[in-house]
Amino acid sequence: MIKFDQVSKRYPGSEQILRNVSFSIDPGELVFVAGASGAGKSTLLKLIAATERPTSGTVLVGNQNVSKLRAAALPFLRRKFGLVFQDHKLLYDRNCFENVALPLRVRGKEEAGYRSDVIELPRWIKSACWARKKPCRLPYLAASSNAWR
Repeated sequence: MIKFDQVSKRYPGSEQILRNVSFSIDPGELVFVAGASGAGKSTLLKLIAATERPTSGTVLVGNQNVSKLRAAALPFLRRKFGLVFQDHKLLYDRNCFENVALPLRVRGKEEAGYRSDVIELPRWIKSACWARKKPCRLPYLAASSNAWR
């Protein structure tokens, strides 16, 4: 489960990026973050991964308040979900299906257990052949909490 409760984020010297954002993502849900440039998509994902801390509010990942986690606990937190950022922190020797599935494989999941969820992506991004494409040819941003299942 991922939960934002009245989360705000302001970077020094800039406008407020996120203001009082509240939502929850249930275990097994597959979520896409989309919006205009500068809307706060990357900031939202960075807050989930605890690479940024909220200015105010609470970010819970698996009932852990990520703002209160010590640096040593962060790698364990980040093993619980997969994120694909728009700046393509992807492996270019693999196709998109393999990149999206990689965090699930690392967690020990069998392909039979996640294949249908990963294959479901084309319905959301309206691209029937996305899975065979290399990352450099697919400019979509996706986030998955599917590993919580």
